[in-house]
Amino acid sequence: MKIKFFKKENKFKKKDFVFNLNLYWELAVCVSLILIVFSFFFGYQLFMRINREPILPVGNDSGQVPTVDKDRLGKILNYFSDREKKLSNILNSPAPVVDPSL
Repeated sequence: MKIKFFKKENKFKKKDFVFNLNLYWELAVCVSLILIVFSFFFGYQLFMRINREPILPVGNDSGQVPTVDKDRLGKILNYFSDREKKLSNILNSPAPVVDPSL
């Protein structure tokens, strides 16, 4: 009499399983084409929205476009001159020397 031990099965693949690559390639191509079409559509829509905005205001007789207010420009210049003064004070002040023996 022969004793039969259980055999360990080494194959874990499913039977009759076929991985269809063509389906996934077709799906990838379709998704990419849909994304391209949508990007063209939204790009055209954005272009038409930007194209409708006026470039310069109509009716300015002097030929110059008022872009900068003098008061605002003066405030900005004062801000930078104050920053320059602070920087020169920091650079000219002596740095505190720390005694390394402590």
